[in-house]
Amino acid sequence: MIARFIEKELLKELKPGRVVCLFGARRTGKTVLLHSIKKKLKNKKILNLHGQNLTVQEIFSSKRVEIIQKYTAGYDIVLIDEAQDIPNIGLNLKLAVDTLPSLTFLVTGSSAFDLKNKLGEPLVGRSLFLKLYPLSQLELSKKESHLDTLEALETRLIYGSYPQVITSKTDTNRRKILENIRDGYLLKDILKLDNLKDSVFVFDLLRLIAFQIGHDISYLELAQNLNTHPDTVRRYLELLEKVFVIFPRQGFSRNLRKEYTKTPRYYFCDNGIRNMLISNFNPLKLRDDVGALWENYCVSERQKRNTYKNLSTNYYYWRTYDQKEIDSVEERDGKLFGYEMRWGKNRGRTPKDFLSTYVGATYHIVNPENYLNFIT
Repeated sequence: MIARFIEKELLKELKPGRVVCLFGARRTGKTVLLHSIKKKLKNKKILNLHGQNLTVQEIFSSKRVEIIQKYTAGYDIVLIDEAQDIPNIGLNLKLAVDTLPSLTFLVTGSSAFDLKNKLGEPLVGRSLFLKLYPLSQLELSKKESHLDTLEALETRLIYGSYPQVITSKTDTNRRKILENIRDGYLLKDILKLDNLKDSVFVFDLLRLIAFQIGHDISYLELAQNLNTHPDTVRRYLELLEKVFVIFPRQGFSRNLRKEYTKTPRYYFCDNGIRNMLISNFNPLKLRDDVGALWENYCVSERQKRNTYKNLSTNYYYWRTYDQKEIDSVEERDGKLFGYEMRWGKNRGRTPKDFLSTYVGATYHIVNPENYLNFIT
């Protein structure tokens, strides 16, 4: 079993009178992590529940303290998997921790749109939100040798890092797993949001985004390709972000009038999902999108690493109207760090405008020779 990086933090934060919320897409290992935590809490009496259970929904949406108290009596910790399926879950958990201060709640959800909205406001100061990604290289490096990691790089660029994909032994099985995630889980969570019904539209939009990795998108162009309005495109992209399929990067600007910041760039949370959407699992030597795969992999792995290490970071890309650009700019503690993802040996030109404008900023090339330092 591959240990998850945030398990120690989760265990540390499970204190009486608190609600710890674990977010993440389906099949990223939330339920497995809950089972691991249960084994490490043998001295605690734990109530294990699922948000899709009708009895659980009835009790934890009742707004009646006596019902919740009766159901949880004698337990130290209550675990609720897929808590976003419970109506009024935030208000009911607030009632529970207000009146049952000895109880600890650990809840999971596959949609930030649902769960965080329902939990955030009523539990300010008594809740903690953590995110679980597909397996990170930060976690895998504790299980495999340096040589194993280098040999697995091409497979991870193509098939991604979902736990079942990582542990699978054949490419055929990896494709089946990704197809199942796409059709059985990804689609389910997307369409549940806001009662969406048009799965064809969702996948067509995702395919268009998949071909624009590393490029700022045009809402108008996407809308024209999909025969819809730009506002509809924006809305769907926001929802896809809430279910952990994609994430955005905004353009960075402070000083130069020629800096471009109008529209975001989008990346996929997992390379395998991206490749499944465009039905391309060809080896790298037969592909013309290796640069995009490399950039998506490095950017997503870097985000996992910084999140798990609790490094508060603002993320951007940088581009000027005369086509000078940096793939990723990170802002931490008032300092700027620029990173360019390069699969080949071409180092490109150093962005002198960026470095001269933002005194103290640094710039680094991330390539297959040094990427492990960047993502771990």
